[in-house]
Amino acid sequence: MTSDAIQRGSDWLNQAGLRPTRQRVALAALLVGDGRNRHVTAESLFASVQERGESVSLATVYNTLRAFCDAGLMQEVTVDGSRSYFDTNTHDHPHFYWEEDGHLTDAPSDQLVIAKLPDLPEGAEIASVDVVIRLRRK
Repeated sequence: MTSDAIQRGSDWLNQAGLRPTRQRVALAALLVGDGRNRHVTAESLFASVQERGESVSLATVYNTLRAFCDAGLMQEVTVDGSRSYFDTNTHDHPHFYWEEDGHLTDAPSDQLVIAKLPDLPEGAEIASVDVVIRLRRK
């Protein structure tokens, strides 16, 4: 990992007030080190960190991703009940989910129009609206 990637990852953690432990910095550098947004699963991030020779357990990856979400650095996108992706782009935006290879990508948010939402139950407010558009190749 480059020193720029490590610095970007450390800065990312600092902006959320998270303590920059060795494991957090390693994961943050993989996630934001090149300045681009990422969609990862815990398993894909674990594989990436292992390829780089870092000593981080899968449980630590899960816990760290949860801490990043709780700190507002990432958002969790649930595709189905058993599969979650973690997105470094925290702005509201829709996603394309490619069913054949289990790949999640951003969809153009300027083309999405939600005309009406159902009436909310008494005493409820909308926390978020997640849009995942499932695709398969023809």
